[in-house]
Amino acid sequence: MNGTDFDPKEFVASLPLQPGVYRMLDEAGQVLYVGKANQLKKRVGSYFQKSNLSPRIQLMVSHIARIEVTVTRTEAEALLLENNLIKTLKPRYNILFRDDKSYPYIVLTGSPSPRLTYYRGATDRRHQYFGPYPNAQAAKESINLLQKVFRLRTCEEGVFNNRTRPCLLHQIHRCSAPCVGLISPEDYATDVRNAGLLLQGKHDEVEKRLRAAMEQASEAMQYEHAAALRDQLQALHTVQQKQFVESGRDTDTDIVAVVEAEGALCLNLAVVRGGRHLGDKPFFPQNVQGQDSAEVLEAFLAQHYLERSVPPLIVTSIEISDEALEQLLTEQAGHKVQIRHAVTGERRQWLEMAQANALLALKQQAGLQAGQALRLDALRNALALPDVKRIECFDISHTMGEATVASCVVYDDLAIRPQEYRRYNISGITPGDDYAAMRQALLRRYQKLQAGEGKRPDLLLIDGGAGQLGMAIEVMAELGLSDIALVGVAKGVERKPGMEQLLRPDMEKPLQLPPDSPALHLIQQVRDEAHRFAISGHRARRGKARTASSLEDIEGVGEKRRRNLLTHFGGLKGVQQASVDELARVEGISPALAEKIYQHLH
Repeated sequence: MNGTDFDPKEFVASLPLQPGVYRMLDEAGQVLYVGKANQLKKRVGSYFQKSNLSPRIQLMVSHIARIEVTVTRTEAEALLLENNLIKTLKPRYNILFRDDKSYPYIVLTGSPSPRLTYYRGATDRRHQYFGPYPNAQAAKESINLLQKVFRLRTCEEGVFNNRTRPCLLHQIHRCSAPCVGLISPEDYATDVRNAGLLLQGKHDEVEKRLRAAMEQASEAMQYEHAAALRDQLQALHTVQQKQFVESGRDTDTDIVAVVEAEGALCLNLAVVRGGRHLGDKPFFPQNVQGQDSAEVLEAFLAQHYLERSVPPLIVTSIEISDEALEQLLTEQAGHKVQIRHAVTGERRQWLEMAQANALLALKQQAGLQAGQALRLDALRNALALPDVKRIECFDISHTMGEATVASCVVYDDLAIRPQEYRRYNISGITPGDDYAAMRQALLRRYQKLQAGEGKRPDLLLIDGGAGQLGMAIEVMAELGLSDIALVGVAKGVERKPGMEQLLRPDMEKPLQLPPDSPALHLIQQVRDEAHRFAISGHRARRGKARTASSLEDIEGVGEKRRRNLLTHFGGLKGVQQASVDELARVEGISPALAEKIYQHLH
């Protein structure tokens, strides 16, 4: 039904007093808002009966053309469906958190000489996982500290299996060189076990084990071994001193604090595993105008924890009551999950620290936004485009025409928006034809906009000279989008940063801004990000193509055997480093074929 046919009173009267999910749509069919309800009739009806709705929600209600509902058996089912729809549809009036696909873990692999490494992605039962860590830096710092204490190997299997002498890490006392037998399998296994205990926060147990082993070695007059254990104990004490927060409990806890200041809001997640504080991660949600902190917190808990590992305890800075969420998280985790606000002792200290870090992140964000606002205002003045807010930038990357990739990066609301980036694998053109590549990328991007999908940019930056800009002008005219401002960013005669020339369709001469211009700095920031994103995509595509082609050239190695080889050795580099005997151990690879593969790759 269209907006003129929609009768809220009649629609609400038809709804049941059952749990479910509702979706509010505008006349174009775009989803405005997704919500859940324990009783659909009461919840949906409240939007049309209450007089105290915030201006933002009043605006949303004024755009409703129809409402779709899905009845569920329980409120927990409604919560799960609501979360999935929010992540998929990203409605403009829902509170949205950037959804990191995966968090980093530290892994001890299940190989005979386990490897200590950093990892993101799906877990494998053969390995031990510790975390998740709030960011990559926290995980890598822990790995660095563990290397100092236990000297576990970090090299890939292909490298480890083909070493004939110790590597540099052994020489700088970061690896005990199990690859060439400089440590016994028993001693290495002991170090692996102690590293696992330390990652679980069991410092005292590790120290007792090391001290007992040192005394035993000393009594047996194995003084060299005793000295090595003494060094481990000293390194362990150094590690303990570097831990920011340490607890006597082995509790795994997440602390979630929400802070609001001067109209801005930040949510900070602090992660405690095995009684050790692993770090913080700030979040700056979208679409929070008019929402109170409790609503923001509830949205975060659902979007962040559903379909992700959950600790037994989540401590929040605001009291919330959501039995359905606790029930869902408990079922998902396989252990009881509690969400608590009233905490004492060290947990109260963790919460206060998380709140302080949220406030600090908010102040830093405000400073960054002030700088970005200055840059954006300067750009608006320099280009005489007073309404510019959203900028999209395109770049093309290839090597002699091979594996051409186009990138589109987005700058909106005073920040780079990585979640809105897009890459386009270019095909069907003459290799090296940048104009044709640009044409294909722009058509693929903006045909959707022409069809009413996606967000409209205020300014389109094209990394290139007059030729690329001319192609962009042609494509946008074809699509009926000539009113979108276009600027070509050419490198200038000397091809140095600060010497860029800005080309406009309506200007005969290029515009060259001073090197210290904030407007130029913003253009460089967006252009450089497009360049980086294009290059990383191109390298990945080129590497994949070369990996496949190098094995495809070998007679007898089909798709299945190629996949088995790459999976077994962790990539083409591992296959290249493998011996004939190691190749022959892979499923489907006979000794004769292993010899053929080895000869082809060497």
